Amino acid sequence: MTTTESTSRKSLASRLVTLFRGLLKGLIFLGKVLLILWPTFVLYWSNVPWAWARALMALAFLAFGIWVFWWARRFKIYLVFAGLFLVVAIWFILIPPRQDRNWRPEVAKLSRAYIDGDNIRITNVRNFKYRDADDFTVRYEDREVQLSHLTGVEFFVSYWMPGPVAHTFLSFNFDNAPPISVSIETRPEMGEGFDPLASMFKQFELVYIVGDERDIVGVRTDHRHEDVYMYHIRMTPEQARELFLIYLNRINQLADHPEFYHLLSDNCTLNIIRYARQVGKPDYFDIRFWLNGFSDRGLYRAGFIATYLPFAELRRRSWINAAAREAGDIPEFYQRIRDAVPRLQR
Repeated sequence: MTTTESTSRKSLASRLVTLFRGLLKGLIFLGKVLLILWPTFVLYWSNVPWAWARALMALAFLAFGIWVFWWARRFKIYLVFAGLFLVVAIWFILIPPRQDRNWRPEVAKLSRAYIDGDNIRITNVRNFKYRDADDFTVRYEDREVQLSHLTGVEFFVSYWMPGPVAHTFLSFNFDNAPPISVSIETRPEMGEGFDPLASMFKQFELVYIVGDERDIVGVRTDHRHEDVYMYHIRMTPEQARELFLIYLNRINQLADHPEFYHLLSDNCTLNIIRYARQVGKPDYFDIRFWLNGFSDRGLYRAGFIATYLPFAELRRRSWINAAAREAGDIPEFYQRIRDAVPRLQR
């Protein structure tokens, strides 16, 4: 080996060691930041009733954590930090979800399903009459359907802004009754709006809104001015019925035992995929189910929607806002939006 080759190899090894050390330092720095920020956010969004007290506790912990890791750096101080971290973690775990908050009217009532063989009665199905997004007549009703008449499922993607994040929900179709939509959402209180970061710290309970399609879809297309896409899902009637029963059981569970919504583990799209897996669809995880604004692309890749069209054309033709607005409140609303999108091929 020549002197030049030896020097070159040593130089490469030195650069790799430097790179490894840089990556290690970066990971250590990130770990410290996360160890400080997670309890800080827990304290800020804790169940202490006074906002000023929560903010003061969060700032105090943030300042203490920075002092521990970048100034004190002593073993005994690390132990104190670990003890405080554990106390905050236990506090967070013990914060319970509740049913008795001052809910916004859109989520004030929980549905419940009564299953008697083929016959199903669902209470508190939302069917609001909207004048605009915040002005509506509150209407809840009971619906009775037969499981044997459930024929298929539609998947909706709704965008409040362009990008990788959206809201997804399903509609269940019957050949002798209007479709029933089920939208998995946060359950905000009066005066609250959705906050993605706060939703990871027990700030919103989970709700399954069961509603008429003219409500669940129409409020988004006509009043919130979201872009809504609808896709027929390739699924047998037997699978659709099994999926519907899974949804109904979860609806009853939440009526009895509240749960918290979580952006990364218990949200609209991940729950849809979780339940679909129980009926055999899909059998893998696609990162686009997390970045749910791309979830329709994931379904296209898996062959669950109309793959006989190029995806760009399918997506263009699956936009239902124009059809929904034109249909308005007419009884044929459900059929009008279905006629507007490409059908599956057998």
